[in-house]
Amino acid sequence: MIRLRRFFACLLPALTAALLSSREIPVGGQAVIEGVLMRGPCRWALAVRPPEGGIWTKSWMARPWNASMPWSLPVLRGVATMGEMLVTGFRAISLSAQVALGEDEKIGPLEMAATFAVAIVGVVGLFIILPVWISDIGIRFFKVDPFWLDLIEGLARAVVFIGYIAIIGLWKDISRVFAYHGAEHKTINAWESGASLDIDTVSGFSRIHARCGTSFLLVVIAVSVIVFAAAGQGSIIWRILSRVILLPVVIGISYEIIRWCSRNSFFGRILMAPALWLQYLTTREPDSEQIEVAISSLNLALEDNAGPIACNGGE
Repeated sequence: MIRLRRFFACLLPALTAALLSSREIPVGGQAVIEGVLMRGPCRWALAVRPPEGGIWTKSWMARPWNASMPWSLPVLRGVATMGEMLVTGFRAISLSAQVALGEDEKIGPLEMAATFAVAIVGVVGLFIILPVWISDIGIRFFKVDPFWLDLIEGLARAVVFIGYIAIIGLWKDISRVFAYHGAEHKTINAWESGASLDIDTVSGFSRIHARCGTSFLLVVIAVSVIVFAAAGQGSIIWRILSRVILLPVVIGISYEIIRWCSRNSFFGRILMAPALWLQYLTTREPDSEQIEVAISSLNLALEDNAGPIACNGGE
């Protein structure tokens, strides 16, 4: 029987670990199973530590979804970027699972699709249906003024999200993903500072990064309070459906807020401080081998940095 435990355990947090970069040369990434996915100006690069040791790598061309109209417009570009990260992230997680779990434990397409579907249902259930239900309970059974319905829902969503991150972080497999997440941040921080990409130098950098996907998701929760309030306070079914429909709008607005904060360092740091604190839950201090994997991934992603022809080429 094919072992899917680690694949399923790492899928949900890894898919939401996208790091959104606003640098002129786009660099970002996410942690996967026993590895790191990085994006350079022209190329995605994946580096994974297989059971037998060494570093397995693979790269493919990056063709931004938000490079053409209308997806390059504000708000829409955030939706396109998130869609690209979900699709690319799932591909990277699938590849890393095959490498990290060994050749005898490959995961078939149907099993991967089923696991992905379960993860999506889990996201909708945990972060949309459950907060709506909690707010509805608060209004009906604790006699709270309906005026506070959307705020209660937003607070419930924040508590569920933070609690989810804290609980899964106790799982050994997820803790390793969080360590690779820390390695990814340290490596990008070193590169953005112009430092040498060697293990000793990178290890001295912070595992916290201003454009981390964790920060993005916390902004999503805050923005959702305002956007979802515009849908009105209908039945619980209407409120759930409206949340699903309006989610792309929330994502697009949140993306623009992250971009603005990253370009306005003083005010951005103030506004993003709570989101940065949350990264202490979603990252762990990596060991030297995990940092080595992150460095390998970034170096491969940057290989075509000075090659505009390669950026327009094939695999």
